[in-house]
Amino acid sequence: MCAATLESIALQVRLMQESDVIEAEEPFKKGQKGSSAMPHKRNPITAERVCGLARVIKANAQVGLDDVALWFERDISHSGAERVALADSFIALDYIFDKMNWILDGLQTYPESMMANLNKTRGLIFSSKVLLALVDTGITREDAYVIVQRNAMATWHDVQLAQPGPTYRERLEQDEQCTLTSEQLDKIFDPWEFLQRKDLVFDRLKELEF
Repeated sequence: MCAATLESIALQVRLMQESDVIEAEEPFKKGQKGSSAMPHKRNPITAERVCGLARVIKANAQVGLDDVALWFERDISHSGAERVALADSFIALDYIFDKMNWILDGLQTYPESMMANLNKTRGLIFSSKVLLALVDTGITREDAYVIVQRNAMATWHDVQLAQPGPTYRERLEQDEQCTLTSEQLDKIFDPWEFLQRKDLVFDRLKELEF
C-alpha cells in the first residue's frame, strides 16, 4: 500500500509535468540533464524512478502470497524467497520515501498554467455543477441532462476543432430552457468554489502526522 500510494503521487507529478500541461515540476538541479538526445527537456526522472521501484515492491508482494503454500505447513521453500523479497522491498521502500519527500519539498507549481488549462475547456468543467443547479430549480434530472449535454457538446465541438465560438456559460445564457440566473451562473462558474473545503482537508492531514 505504501509503494502504491507513493507511485500514485509520483505519477500525478509526472502527468502535471508534461510539456502540454506544465502545472507542476519536480526539482531540477542546475546542470542536470533532462534528456541525452533533447537538451531542452526537463524529464521527471526522480518521479519516474519512484514509479519503477514501486512496481518491484508490488511484485515482491506476490512472493509473500506464494510463500503461504508450504508442504505440511513447514518446508523451507519460502526462506530464500523471503530473504530476498523482504530485504529488497524495505530498502526500496525507504529509498522511494526519501525521494518522494525530496520531490514534494522542492515541488514547483504554476497556478497560471493551471488556470490556463481550465480555461481551455471554455467552462465545460462546470457541467456537473450546472446539472445539479438545474435539478434544484425543480426540473427533472433527465430534462436537466439534455440541456447540459446539448450545450456542452456544442462547446466541445469548438474546443476540439480549436475554432472560435461561445463559451459554455454563454451558450447556457442563450438557451431559453436554461432558467439559471446570472447570479447563479456566477457562483457555478467560479473555480474557487472547488477549494472552499481545502482547510478541512489540510486539517485532517495534520491529524495524521506522526
